[in-house]
Amino acid sequence: MIEGLFGALAHLMTPLPFLYVLIGTVSGIIVGAIPGLSGAMLIALTLPLTFYMQPVNAVILLIGMYVGSITGGLITATLLRMPGTPSNVVTTFDGHPMAMAGKPGRALGLGIAASFIGGLVSWVVLLFLAKPLSIWATRFGPFEYFTLILMAMVLIASVTQGSMVKGLVSGFLGMLVSMPGVDPSSGQPRLTWDWYVLNGGLKLLPVLIGIFAVSQVIGDIVTIGKRMERIETRVSGMLMSFKDWRDQAFNMLRSSLIGTWVGILPGIGASIGSIMAYTAARNMSRKPEEYGKGSEEGIVASEAANNATIGGALIPLIAMGIPGSVIDAILIGALMIHSITPGPTLFITNGDVVWAMIATALVANVVMFLAMMGSVRLVARIMYVPRTFLLPVILVFCIIGTFALDNTMFDVWVMLIFGVVGYAMERAGFPLGPFVIGFVLAPLMEEKLRSGLMMTAGSIEPIFTRPLSLTFLIIAILLLLTPFFRVWREGRARRRAATAAAAADEA
Repeated sequence: MIEGLFGALAHLMTPLPFLYVLIGTVSGIIVGAIPGLSGAMLIALTLPLTFYMQPVNAVILLIGMYVGSITGGLITATLLRMPGTPSNVVTTFDGHPMAMAGKPGRALGLGIAASFIGGLVSWVVLLFLAKPLSIWATRFGPFEYFTLILMAMVLIASVTQGSMVKGLVSGFLGMLVSMPGVDPSSGQPRLTWDWYVLNGGLKLLPVLIGIFAVSQVIGDIVTIGKRMERIETRVSGMLMSFKDWRDQAFNMLRSSLIGTWVGILPGIGASIGSIMAYTAARNMSRKPEEYGKGSEEGIVASEAANNATIGGALIPLIAMGIPGSVIDAILIGALMIHSITPGPTLFITNGDVVWAMIATALVANVVMFLAMMGSVRLVARIMYVPRTFLLPVILVFCIIGTFALDNTMFDVWVMLIFGVVGYAMERAGFPLGPFVIGFVLAPLMEEKLRSGLMMTAGSIEPIFTRPLSLTFLIIAILLLLTPFFRVWREGRARRRAATAAAAADEA
């Protein structure tokens, strides 16, 4: 382990890889700080640029973007009350009130320091847990993998904001979109409707760029007249004193561990991690009345947790090939583009790529901290760039990147169609995360199920007789039923309250 890590760190310290870390992290910060843009959008747009890069360097660039984008949204959330990324929503609760109270530098400094500590804590967990978990996962058979992916998809839908039914429908649509093409077993076209261009299926890149980038551009065009309230960015008070570190140490550690644990759970994402850490901090605080009015503890809890989910989410990606977040699903697509299959054997088949991912998560975190502390004022100016100039440039890059995949206009049309689909889904309250993860995981899910059925002559009995597959299946069923049970219990409580109120009125 030590040799692999030190080798990757030595590679990162050479000029070209370090330049990729720097470019990735800084561009992630900038994109994360611009309202309406996101890390998922940036990584999806960058995928075409990585086609001719070495896999290790491509991973270094994308991981840097991942780390930078999560932190960059802190600036927008604090100064504009507009979260740059969904993971920074909770930061607006206290970051913006503190900025409005004349302490924007203090709010930003707390958030940056907490982000740095959260990233370090989750990196330590990633370093020591990824390889043992991958060794354990090598014991999985096809039915274990099938039920694990099933559990992950139900989990994603169950924790998605809004209706669980809409989350499940979104995931199912993603799976359905992945079906056209050649049947892997029979070799016959399916769901192509005699369109030869569909024989190869819908490619990952056009779908991702359409769902994340083009849909966001459409949404921004619709709200292009919305004005932003400006707050002067003062850097005074950004550096935390020794007393600040001492007072916030336990809060940072607790929130970082919560974020790491949430990140490990497939598909939940940074926004849920920050909400859970914020809630825990408020419940254990001696000054809960300050939360929502500029609480330092609230800012620290939110930012430590959402950055800690990065290292946590990389663990299931590396060890089992299961994305811990939407961005991780895109990273799986990036690995597949370079003919690398994530999963338990990744340490054996592509150990250099794995250690590059782990080392980059550390180095990018340090680069993020230094870049944020030194360039907050500049980045704050960038986020005020008029969207009338920004959106056409983004759309042009979307078209160029998609067309460059195979030099066909069909991919461009697919991208535009899924841009409209993504915008319509968001407007209707259907989350995009389950859709993308369903699209990415459905082929693997089908492959494992078919492999298992071939091994057992068509019998699904091992799903119920093998301990791990049965455990995953039971968890999936419980996750599926829990929201309905909650609704039933709340309805019963309301009926009891109504009955008691009626009895009191009669008395």
